[in-house]
Amino acid sequence: MFNPIKLECAFTNIGKMGNPIDLHLTNEIKKGWNALYKTERKSRNTGNAAANLQEIVTRRQEPVSLVWIDESGFMLQPLVRCTWAPRGQTPIQYSWDRRDRLSVIAALSLLSERQHLGVYFQPHTSNIHAEELTAFLKLIHRDLGRKFTLILDRYSVRRKTVRLLKEAGINWFEVEWLPPYAPDLDPVEMIWNHTKYANLANFLPDNIDQLQQAVIGSIADAGTDQHLHMSFFRYTELSI
Repeated sequence: MFNPIKLECAFTNIGKMGNPIDLHLTNEIKKGWNALYKTERKSRNTGNAAANLQEIVTRRQEPVSLVWIDESGFMLQPLVRCTWAPRGQTPIQYSWDRRDRLSVIAALSLLSERQHLGVYFQPHTSNIHAEELTAFLKLIHRDLGRKFTLILDRYSVRRKTVRLLKEAGINWFEVEWLPPYAPDLDPVEMIWNHTKYANLANFLPDNIDQLQQAVIGSIADAGTDQHLHMSFFRYTELSI
């Protein structure tokens, strides 16, 4: 006979016991923040950028390749998320302050004529500079085999990379710059969301090698799921 146990939503804590939180209250807070975010989102000046991207997808008769690029960091410290546990048995994670980190650069490509999305990524054990980004772009171009439109934010590394490539006479890409803050228009943000907050939530690696294997495994698994890719792209609210 199965004996049900009462579950509650509690934060996984590092090194000390925490107080469980009420699931209903958490949902109400979440709804409030979502409503506030949607209102603030409408007020941001991203409408023109979204229209420009939509025009790129639909204005041309020939096939269009779009490539979004972003970077993110992964720490040895666990990313603590709400989890389920029996009442009175809040999970505890013991960790110490470790400064090692993993930098990952990722790209999401869209081939408009096939409505096909591809994922590229590359981990680094140090910060990503223009040299690494340049090499990454060349690998993407080699795989696509044609000119593409690169969609970037205005981070200094991205701007420097574009400048160096243009100075070198490379013309197999065009650039569409995003507004100063427009994560809504970058589907790569959802790759980080899926990896950090879903697959690797509360993950406590022993060392940087184990962290790298976990990150590679998570993004590689997501890279084979076209339905998941399309959900990333729907995040931008662009029509293909």
